[in-house]
Amino acid sequence: MTSSISARVASLGLTLEPAAPAAANYAPYVQEGHLLHVSGQISRKAGQPAYLGRLGDTVSDDDGIEAARASALSVLSQIAAATDDRLDRVARVVRLRVFVASTPDFARHSVIANGASDLMVQVFGEAGRHARSAVGVASLPAGVAVEVEAVIALTSLE
Repeated sequence: MTSSISARVASLGLTLEPAAPAAANYAPYVQEGHLLHVSGQISRKAGQPAYLGRLGDTVSDDDGIEAARASALSVLSQIAAATDDRLDRVARVVRLRVFVASTPDFARHSVIANGASDLMVQVFGEAGRHARSAVGVASLPAGVAVEVEAVIALTSLE
């Protein structure tokens, strides 16, 4: 297995952007013991919010899945920042919480959230399987369609 998170992501044909700074008065991630809590990350392309709108309205299911994948890439950027990009520091993806901006009648939140879940399994293998919530909301920061937060178990306190 590749030794860095960014190299593993690149082997999948994807690019890991630099970790985004906090947009307000919070930390992008906090490590407590062996757990790394990653704040909600939105979908970005070239550092800018991407996939704007709501599922069931202006965003298609396919674009929603890509938005979830892009948000998960932002989570991976934060994990890489917290671990000095060391893949071997990640023992397990414990939990993802996926927020989907959607119309009240939209009911395929879990399908959209699979964009994030599938990427975690592609990057970390069996250790990428996790507990998950997929929640519909009226709106998200910057008007994006998806936001993902995570809890990651690390191998050591280094």
